[in-house]
Amino acid sequence: MVSLTSTQWDDLIASRQGHLLQSWAWGELKSGFGWTAVRVEAAGAAAQILFRRLPLGLTIAYIPKGPVVDWIDSERCQAIFSTIHSAARQHRAVFLKVEPDVSGAEQNGDMPNAVHGILRQAGFIPADTIQPRSSLVIDIRGDEETILAAMKQKTRYNIRLAQKKEVTVHQGGAAEVDTFHHLATVTANRNEFGVHALGYYQTAYKLFAPDRCALFIAEFGAEPISALMAFRQGQDAYYFYGASSNEYRNLMATYLIQWAAIRWAKSQGCTRYDLWGIPDADLTTLEAEFQQRRDGLWGVYRFKRGFGGQVVQSIGAYDYVYNPLLYQLYKLRRKF
Repeated sequence: MVSLTSTQWDDLIASRQGHLLQSWAWGELKSGFGWTAVRVEAAGAAAQILFRRLPLGLTIAYIPKGPVVDWIDSERCQAIFSTIHSAARQHRAVFLKVEPDVSGAEQNGDMPNAVHGILRQAGFIPADTIQPRSSLVIDIRGDEETILAAMKQKTRYNIRLAQKKEVTVHQGGAAEVDTFHHLATVTANRNEFGVHALGYYQTAYKLFAPDRCALFIAEFGAEPISALMAFRQGQDAYYFYGASSNEYRNLMATYLIQWAAIRWAKSQGCTRYDLWGIPDADLTTLEAEFQQRRDGLWGVYRFKRGFGGQVVQSIGAYDYVYNPLLYQLYKLRRKF
């Protein structure tokens, strides 16, 4: 484990353009909800490893959007892998899952093939991801008119409609996280997906706000009808959590609140706004099927596509197996 302070760790991650999920605060957040964060460093590379307990003192090890390493430097890769394996074995990990913050070939030239080769040579095997593999990322370097012009006409219309109908958006504080959670629960029940406990969002806000997290509340009159939590790391902003009520959905508050978050990200010096998860498919398939599909992330893709942006696919996840028998038993159990 490293002996760095939180500031030193974040400075190290930022110097390597590491992802938000490798930040100290993200590790602290996950440590309060079923995981244990262990941070390691070797040869200028770093990795925040999350361990989740299994029965009999065993664990699974997970590195979201990491390790943070210069992938073309084989010696650094070897050094950080060795250090990671040492920590994983110390914590009795059955397997280690890594999800490198490396985008696919269309966005990143030959780098993906090189990383695939490095991981396979190091003994990793392709595996299912935990984080969404595909996303839409908006270029927000231009002025507001340029960003709006890149959106679908219907999305621009919906933003203006919400304004015309007197929907208002304000940036909330810690006291309004419970409002967000209430709306998130309503959304989860409507769309049949899971939602974190109130304490999770409260902890996330406490750890990241005010510099790296913003909570937005959209209201009609005095009634909250939509909410959003956005985060940032360096020049990247992320739309992680959104919610809306069952009432007044015709007022298009979710479009206006998203625009408020994009404007906030730009004001913070960000150049990219990541809309996060969409179906794991190429653009041709996404555009051919989004009107008919209702499963998985297809519903949110219909909404997110209107804001423009580029489809970005990561190279996916890889597992390193320490105990083959228990690994197979774990995967078998996950199927049921």
